[in-house]
Amino acid sequence: MARVKEDSRSLSGPQKAAIFLLALGQEHTASLFEQMDDEEIRDMSQTMSGLGSVSAAVVERLFVEFADKLSGGGSSLTGTFDTTERLLYASLPDERVDQIMEEIRGPAGRTMWDKLDNVNEAVLANYFKNEYPQTVAVVLSKIKSDHAAKVLAQLPESFSMEVIMRMLRMEAVQKEVLDNVEKTLRSEFMSNLARTARRDSHEMMADIFNSLDRNTENRFITALEERNRESAEKIKSLMFTFDDLAKLDMAGVQVLLRQVEKDQLALALKGGSDDVKELFFKNMSERAGKMMKEDMEAMGAVRLKDVDEAQSTIVQAAKALSDAGEIIIATGGEEDELVY
Repeated sequence: MARVKEDSRSLSGPQKAAIFLLALGQEHTASLFEQMDDEEIRDMSQTMSGLGSVSAAVVERLFVEFADKLSGGGSSLTGTFDTTERLLYASLPDERVDQIMEEIRGPAGRTMWDKLDNVNEAVLANYFKNEYPQTVAVVLSKIKSDHAAKVLAQLPESFSMEVIMRMLRMEAVQKEVLDNVEKTLRSEFMSNLARTARRDSHEMMADIFNSLDRNTENRFITALEERNRESAEKIKSLMFTFDDLAKLDMAGVQVLLRQVEKDQLALALKGGSDDVKELFFKNMSERAGKMMKEDMEAMGAVRLKDVDEAQSTIVQAAKALSDAGEIIIATGGEEDELVY
């Protein structure tokens, strides 16, 4: 028979929370469960089921302790994006909550122009490439000069000159025009930027796993499959590998070929699939393809570790080009093992 718990000092934090929820009763506990995610509910339910008997004195002591912590000056509550978002969803329309959270997650700054000063110049330039030069001229005239200079340097030269000419000819901008530009930036650019910043945890882990060598990656994936097969499968589906480059279109391959070292590509292709080899060779001249194949044959046996490093470098280059909007990519043993 389970022993009755009579000393609150021996209880863990999760046990105290479980006792508190049980004491609140079904109605109030159900409301709190609605604010938790599935994993939190699962962990709390497991703790509850293992509590056994708890004396009335312990329950009373925990309520007093809880009240003291709330009213005491030395204690504090922890606020995060997630806890704040849950509270807002409980009391406001979803659309309004999304708008508020996007504002919070966006770059720091009191005004829109302050916020833009805290956005990476490459990100701003990538957005501005699709805007009218006059609109870009207005925005650059409102942000700090050093940041505007960095953005101009990231834009295509012909587009930059168009912007510069308009800035030179620009007179005082009407408030109505400024308001419209600011409204567009807030509704389109900043909201998209905030949503992008909120990364899925599985996506984050997929990026980390992509940077591991093949042996370490396999060890972690295998271990994760034993603990949580669903998460392991989701991470694997999000991972982008060298062989996924076979999904690039011909224009994307041409761009990538101009960015990578030829000897590194030859080493990477040694361990690539037939599809990715065929794609790269098809996008080279006959002479360049022949030379590449000869270089690969001349290498002989190479270590898997070296192939992994070459492939990882090329994948990272492809991702950088994708982030810059220059290409579109679709994701869909031992270190000393030899690849022939």
